[in-house]
Amino acid sequence: MAPTPTTLTALEGETILRASFVRDEDERPKVAYNQFSNDVPVISLEGIDEGGQKRAEICKKIVEACEEWGIFQVVDHGVDTKLVSEMTRLARAFFALPPEEKLRFDMSGGKKGGFIVSSHLQGEAVQDWREIVTYFSYPTRTRDYSRWPDKPDGWVDVTKDYGDQLMGLACKLLEVLSEAMGLEKEALTKACVDMDQKIVVNYYPKCPQPDLTLGLKRHTDPGTITLLLQDQVGGLQATRDNGETWITVQPIEGAFVVNLGDHGHFLSNGRFRNADHQAVVNSNCSRLSIATFQNPAPDAIVYPLKIREGEKSILEEPITFSEMYRRKMAKDLELARLKKLAKEQQLTDVEKAKLEAKPIEKILA
Repeated sequence: MAPTPTTLTALEGETILRASFVRDEDERPKVAYNQFSNDVPVISLEGIDEGGQKRAEICKKIVEACEEWGIFQVVDHGVDTKLVSEMTRLARAFFALPPEEKLRFDMSGGKKGGFIVSSHLQGEAVQDWREIVTYFSYPTRTRDYSRWPDKPDGWVDVTKDYGDQLMGLACKLLEVLSEAMGLEKEALTKACVDMDQKIVVNYYPKCPQPDLTLGLKRHTDPGTITLLLQDQVGGLQATRDNGETWITVQPIEGAFVVNLGDHGHFLSNGRFRNADHQAVVNSNCSRLSIATFQNPAPDAIVYPLKIREGEKSILEEPITFSEMYRRKMAKDLELARLKKLAKEQQLTDVEKAKLEAKPIEKILA
């Protein structure tokens, strides 16, 4: 594989997608970035704090969305709209910085937080068409501001406030799911022990051949719940039939897309789905999204909080979140390795067949 470019803006002007970004045919986009669907529920949270019938109606919609999709959008969520606008403005300004400014926060080599192209994961078989800047904002005592960008001006203060407000929204949504399981409101939050929060700002530049690649490969989030702010371009896609059909989520100004992760899925014993999703890119315009991952502490125990009558646990035994994450990543990398080997073997078999089809005198010539 060709080395990862330092920035994707360094590839501007190229008309052919580099081989390191080209996906196998079965992984390529099947639906356009702007072919929007309204299948994913949009839920207003207005009145959720009032209690009574209004809260019950909102909670019912959230629970149904988690059971059917594991993904939904929330509006009237209470997060300061001016803060959301300022966070978006600063994020765009960061990615517009010259490469040398972004690379001051290069996170390659295992650094915890900063800027990188494609993915922070090591050993990926194919690169994603995106740049990211990421940092850890909770627990607050572990914040390492040396890994947070200091440009553009105001980044640190605004992103601190943004993280605080999204932590509040995430806990509010987890209360709903806890109640739906017949547990105390804080059950899911307590299961996280000391909740981590990681913010990942994604920038997907215009791509010369978007039909050959992905901005972010198909996956489920490992954590408890994810809140995604996306611009109006479009590119987030979801499936609920194991990739047979895909839909592009309709962007809604100011809304947050809520994805349930593997941890939330396991705690509910599979009742709530972990959202199966990916991001596609386009050749017309860049796209920006800001994902806030709410994850359990590394030593938090992963096991269903409640198993309904007649069901069995979907996990063989309790494990820590760090071990669950390690197994997930190892499995993904192993599947990619096996797929690569199978592809190489297929090519070898084709070459062998061609050779066997040639007359012996041609081979010896």
